[in-house]
Amino acid sequence: MVINTNVQAQTAASNLSMSQTMLARSLARLSSGSKIVQPSDDAAGLAVASRFEAQTRRLDAAKSNVGNAISFTQVQDGYLKKIARAFDRMSELAILAQDVTKSDADRSLYNAEYQQISSYITNTATKEFNGVSLFSSSALNVTVDSDGNTFSMAGVNLGAATYTTATGSGVSTIANAGTALTAVKNAITQLASDRATIGAYQSRMQFTSEQLTVSKENLAAAASRIQDVDVAEESTQYARYQILVNSGTAMLAQANQLPQSVLRLLQ
Repeated sequence: MVINTNVQAQTAASNLSMSQTMLARSLARLSSGSKIVQPSDDAAGLAVASRFEAQTRRLDAAKSNVGNAISFTQVQDGYLKKIARAFDRMSELAILAQDVTKSDADRSLYNAEYQQISSYITNTATKEFNGVSLFSSSALNVTVDSDGNTFSMAGVNLGAATYTTATGSGVSTIANAGTALTAVKNAITQLASDRATIGAYQSRMQFTSEQLTVSKENLAAAASRIQDVDVAEESTQYARYQILVNSGTAMLAQANQLPQSVLRLLQ
């Protein structure tokens, strides 16, 4: 029997310290909801989860870009619907102006309306969406994923010759009305093609947006499996370590009492 070195107490204290450390770690996991409270818990898992989280943020940004691009095309098509009606009326005026029972004075009245509609179309060509021209020849590159890849969305150019020829014509005479009719019919054909192209872009971007949503969900699930704590399992561990701490504390107290048995030998 020795007094200076209480091996049993040291062992009990060491076990108690380990139990307290594990209890604190379990408590931190339960309170934070994360298995990785500090990098040493899972260094590789932390790195992977961090990359997944960053990619998720980029997917959110890409989805926002795609949504804005969809809005852009919707505004475009909203204007083009009105322009289609304008060209319909212009073609109607071109036919009316070719009526041989009408005088040039009558045709001048048709031409006044024709010119006003032409001005409306020309003015629409200058419209913008948040400072970006809606109707120019410049293509727009839309970001479609977290890596910054893009697809090119060709511009709808209302300043193209097909449109300007129609808006620059008139119906003041029968001959002019015939020329204007041909130009307006060409413009209507071009407009139909441009609107179909816009519709195709919208369809593609809708699918892209849905894919980005699915990708985000899958990445979030993968990151969750790495870093989110299983509360049921961790609660069981917490209860275990709590019991070990309590019992370890009691046993340390008992171990500290062992040297007192030496006093019996001295009595």
